[in-house]
Amino acid sequence: MNYNVAILGSTGSIGYSTLLSLKNRKNFKIELLTTKSNANKILKQALKFKVKNVIISDKKKYLKYKDIFKEKKINLYFGLENIQNIVKKKITYTINAITGIDGLEPTLQIIPFSKNILIANKESIICGWEIIQKKLNKHKTKFIPIDSEHFSIWKLIETEKNDMIEKVILTASGGPFLNKSKKKIKNINPKYALNHPNWKMGKKISIDSSTMMNKVLEYIEAKKIFNLDNKNISILIHPTSFVHAIVFFKGNIIKLLAHDTKMTIPIANALGIRDKLPNNIIKYNLEKLNNLKFYIPKDKQFPILSILKMLPKSASYFETILITINDLLVNKYLKGSINYVSIQRNLINIIKSPYFKKYYKLKPKNIYDIKKMRTLTKKYLNSKLKYYYD
Repeated sequence: MNYNVAILGSTGSIGYSTLLSLKNRKNFKIELLTTKSNANKILKQALKFKVKNVIISDKKKYLKYKDIFKEKKINLYFGLENIQNIVKKKITYTINAITGIDGLEPTLQIIPFSKNILIANKESIICGWEIIQKKLNKHKTKFIPIDSEHFSIWKLIETEKNDMIEKVILTASGGPFLNKSKKKIKNINPKYALNHPNWKMGKKISIDSSTMMNKVLEYIEAKKIFNLDNKNISILIHPTSFVHAIVFFKGNIIKLLAHDTKMTIPIANALGIRDKLPNNIIKYNLEKLNNLKFYIPKDKQFPILSILKMLPKSASYFETILITINDLLVNKYLKGSINYVSIQRNLINIIKSPYFKKYYKLKPKNIYDIKKMRTLTKKYLNSKLKYYYD
C-alpha cells in the first residue's frame, strides 16, 4: 500500500526525525514540506526526497528563492493558507512539527485534507484542543500525538477502556540542574541551560525543560488529550528518560512504556513502520532496565510546578496567557535581559496578576480569540517591564 505525507515544519528537529524515519521508504511519498524561513535547508530536503511542493512563510525568503525553486522544478508557495491549493486529495499522514503556538493555525488548515494528523506541537493542543477536536470530528481525521510522553500514554491505553484508567504518570528528566541549588543556578549562563543531559532540542524547549515548564505544558496537554482530572495525573523525576509514561489500571495492573530518546521511535511507530527503524536506534538496554529510578519532584526545587495547582477546571484563556508570558521570559533570558531564576519567579507572579484573573473564567471560541489574547498579553507585559523584571 502507498501512503502520501505532508510535513509542516520540516526544517526543525521533529521534521528532521520524520524525514529520517521515511528515508528509503518507497511506499511513502512526501507531497508537501513547509518552513518558516529556512529556505536553503528545505530546498535540500525537497531535492533529496523528490518533493514537488514547498511552502515558505517568510515573504523575503520566498521572493529571494522562488526562481531557484522554479529552476529545480519545485513548486514554491508563500504562506500556509496555500495548503488548500496544493492538496488535491486527502493526505494519509500529516505531521505537524511546527514549534510554539504558531502551529495551531496550520493544524486547523490542514485537518480537512488529512486522514491522520500526527502532532508534536504541544502549544497548539494546550491553547486550542477544543477547537482542534471539533474539526477532527467534523472531517473524520484521526489524531495521534507524537510528543514522546503523550505517544507513550496513547500506546499504553489504546486497547483499554477509559474507565479502567486509575492514574497516569508523566516522567521528567529534571533537566541539567537536577542536583543544583537555586543559588548556584541564579546567574547561570544560557549555554549550560541549553545543554540537556538526554535530549538534543531547540533553544526554547531546552530552557523550558530545565525550568520544568515543559513538563507543566505536557501535564496540561495530557489532561486535554486524554480527558484526565488533576487527581488522575502526576509527575515523577526519572533522570535517564528511558521510561516515558506509566499508567495504573483498575485490577492492580501497571503498564509502562520505555524506549531510547530518539524521536524517530514515536514517529515511526505512529506511521506504522516500527519494524524498519534506522540501525542507529538502541532497541533495548538491559543496563537501563536494571537502574530505573524515580523521584517525587519538590516544589522548592522546581517552583514552576506550583502552576499546576492554579489550573482552571475547564478550558479558558489561562493556557494562552501562560504560554505567552513564558515565551517572553525565556526570550529575555536568552538575550541576557533577566537571570535564570527570574524566569520562574516572574512567571508565577504574573500569572497570579489580578489583571489576568478575569480571563481565567472565559473560554476562547476560535483561533482569532486566541490571537487577540496573545496580543493583549504581550501589550500588558511590555507596559509592565520595569515593574516585573527589575
